[in-house]
Amino acid sequence: CPRRTARFEHLTEPDDWQHLLTGIDVVINCVGILRQRGRETYDRVHRLAPAALAEACRRRKLRLIHVSALGLRPDSRSRFLRSKFAGEAALKSSGADCCLVRPSLLDGEGGYGAKWLRMLARMPIHILPADAVGRIAALDVRDLGEVLARIALQPECIGEDDRCQEIELGGTDLRTLGEYVAAIRRLDSANAALSLRVPSLLARAGSHLCDLLHWSPFSFGHWELLRRDNCPTVNRLPQLLGRAPRRIGANDERE
Repeated sequence: CPRRTARFEHLTEPDDWQHLLTGIDVVINCVGILRQRGRETYDRVHRLAPAALAEACRRRKLRLIHVSALGLRPDSRSRFLRSKFAGEAALKSSGADCCLVRPSLLDGEGGYGAKWLRMLARMPIHILPADAVGRIAALDVRDLGEVLARIALQPECIGEDDRCQEIELGGTDLRTLGEYVAAIRRLDSANAALSLRVPSLLARAGSHLCDLLHWSPFSFGHWELLRRDNCPTVNRLPQLLGRAPRRIGANDERE
């Protein structure tokens, strides 16, 4: 499969995409940035480039599958979250044959966030925001890969609709961040960790500091998301997989 380089910050007009789409049948966009660097801005990468891609796909009559995220709102205080919401809105109004896929937190070996969460899980003390009370429906990244492949190869699996289709995906276990990290810990240790809850204002300040230093996956956007439930309204994962999703944490090995 030939590799082509696509720098989203430079692909903000439909014509910019033409040479990249030659010989392509279906486009799956999984590109996103957690923090801005130079020309790699939220607006360019999350809104302008996907909008241009959608228009280019519409002109070529190509199907576009756009991987977004759960929990996006236009009134979010995080620019990261607002830009991803704006990108979704651009696709919905593009007229392209598109599908919006919104997964919950992804778990998988080698993932940037997953590596940090596993490192946190192994520590004897789990330092977590006190107001991280929202539940998440973490799913295995391999399950997401299977679903994306099926949507690309068998678009009829999600039903016929002349609008931009929206699919929400999540695992079967709904946990707070603390419960999720504890479940990951049980894979390696029978001893529970101590829990240290950081007050809300201090956790928020810490999220801004992580953004400023480009350190760890903890960001202001994630702090905002963790304060409320971030689960699918209608979870299409079991249906699209045709089986039960992989379970995350100790239960995978014990049940």
